[in-house]
Amino acid sequence: MTITIEATPRRYRYNGIELPAPPGMAPREVRDLHSAIYPELISAEIVVGDELVNGVQEITFRRAVGTKGL
Repeated sequence: MTITIEATPRRYRYNGIELPAPPGMAPREVRDLHSAIYPELISAEIVVGDELVNGVQEITFRRAVGTKGL
């Protein structure tokens, strides 16, 4: 009996848009990659889904909301 290890596919979403990502990148690296197009991602929170959806892990970037200067 052999054991095989397979990477779980990930789906990255931001503001209702699915963001493409090269395989093997960490969520923080994907956030930094797309921050060139979406500058608000620089301070976005990374939310990892608790369950797999059709075998895919959902990762969402959520904009940080707060008051500036306080």
